[in-house]
Amino acid sequence: MKIVECVPNFSEGRDLDKINRIMDVIKKDESIKLVNYESDVDYNRTVVTLIGDPDKMIDLILKMTEVCLKEIDLNKHSGEHARMGAIDVIPFIPVSDVLMSECVAYSEKCAELIYNTYQIPCFLYAEAARKEDRVLLPSIRKGEFEGMKDKIKEENWLPDFGEAKIHPTFGCIGVGARDFLVAYNIDLESKDIKPAKNIARYIRKSSGGFGFVQAGPVFLENRNHTQVTMNILNYKKNPIYRVFETVRMEAKRYQTEITGAEIVGLVPKDALVKSLKYYYACNNLTFFEDSSLKDIVRDVKKYMLFRDFDETKIIEYFL
Repeated sequence: MKIVECVPNFSEGRDLDKINRIMDVIKKDESIKLVNYESDVDYNRTVVTLIGDPDKMIDLILKMTEVCLKEIDLNKHSGEHARMGAIDVIPFIPVSDVLMSECVAYSEKCAELIYNTYQIPCFLYAEAARKEDRVLLPSIRKGEFEGMKDKIKEENWLPDFGEAKIHPTFGCIGVGARDFLVAYNIDLESKDIKPAKNIARYIRKSSGGFGFVQAGPVFLENRNHTQVTMNILNYKKNPIYRVFETVRMEAKRYQTEITGAEIVGLVPKDALVKSLKYYYACNNLTFFEDSSLKDIVRDVKKYMLFRDFDETKIIEYFL
């Protein structure tokens, strides 16, 4: 059975009525499993994690696009997370009996249907990108909704599907195919944005830091502290513990410390195990490959200060 994961992010994290109306469309679809959804007030964004048949997934994404078109006007939207669309990003991720090349085809089909149905332009990114400078989503998204009004008219930034103009209220969407990434945030005790800004610069690839790491600073008004927010695009080449320990080390120079960390969406068990093996070795302990998800949850909370984390945040729990 072909199974993909899809993680659409929509640009609303504050208005519960709007969030519920959008999520109702998803919850009523019995063909696709809603694994998780998380709304954040400061980011003003909701991350939805879905698993199911690829073609049925595309059908649901079209329904979701229709309701987001009705509910979200980006002219009236603001938040800490960069965004260019009411649904900002739609990645297809292979889970079972699906090749990456097939996920590329699914993303192309989805993007074409979205434009043909709703006249919302779409850019292909990651493995589906047709141009080198569209592999990384932040490159496409740069300028956000406001800047895309002019950017999309430039010859180099014509959309892969659609005309050279954004939808006036919805904007445009990044649709792509990729492997699992770890959406990961580290909380700092400091309320000053400067340490988070500098630490993000130290660790992200674009500033000379770790490969496969995108990072930035944010102040969370609702929580009253700063955060280094990031995507680890390849946890096998740069595991979570390495980023976590580097941030902890760099925070010391600013007389601040890590107070917690969070995973947004789901994380593969393997990503956690690779980091736990480091901490086990540091403590002269033996990691057992048959460790339960419950044991893994306990230990990532202990060693990497994960908050709001349980077994349902691990992809294997649903497989």
